[in-house]
Amino acid sequence: MKRLKVDLHTHTAEDPLEKINYDGYQLIDRASQKGFDVLAITNHELVTYNQELAEYAEKKGILLIPGTEACFSDKEVLILNPDFKKNPLKSTLEDLPKIKNEENLIIAPHPFFPNKKSLKSDIYPYLSFFDAIEFSHFFNQYINFNKQAVQTANQYNKPLVGMSDCHNIWQFGTTYTLVEAEKKMFSIFQAIKEGKIEVQATPISLITMARISLNFFLDKRLRTSFRL
Repeated sequence: MKRLKVDLHTHTAEDPLEKINYDGYQLIDRASQKGFDVLAITNHELVTYNQELAEYAEKKGILLIPGTEACFSDKEVLILNPDFKKNPLKSTLEDLPKIKNEENLIIAPHPFFPNKKSLKSDIYPYLSFFDAIEFSHFFNQYINFNKQAVQTANQYNKPLVGMSDCHNIWQFGTTYTLVEAEKKMFSIFQAIKEGKIEVQATPISLITMARISLNFFLDKRLRTSFRL
């Protein structure tokens, strides 16, 4: 089978919790330019997916998969092909058994990053409900919060998937996953679960890390000030 170039964790201007300056169509254009075969837009708490967007992606040679990054017990969980359009209110990690089914893929995003919404140790009681663990693009030889994710994936025999978690369009494409599967959603899900994948990751510079961190900090400050 062909090895598909895949990114299943991205954000766009449709995200209700982030200030992002490119929309889903622009991200699809970027993915097409970089030779991607499969993409998921995983905005926070809702599914940014419709027939028009999927058909646009298909014309660009890309399979678009529905997805969202939703909070459970105030911890972020990545769900591909969820059976809801918006995250149910007051969801907890204890709800994962109800959400997990044969038609979705659940991934632990940036689980050990120093972010209050990262799962950290909360991942362990619920590991059986996670199909894979993310290796995030945000790393280099000096700073790498993915190390514990790699150790956990190896220890518990969980697939490790590379993804961009892009909030800026220039972040997209440095880390992704090659998946040995047919270009169909369930074939891709099954291949990931079986570990028929290979992470492709290019370290980013300290300057780029600082740029991403500054953008994130300023965005949070501006939105907090606006709410006040």
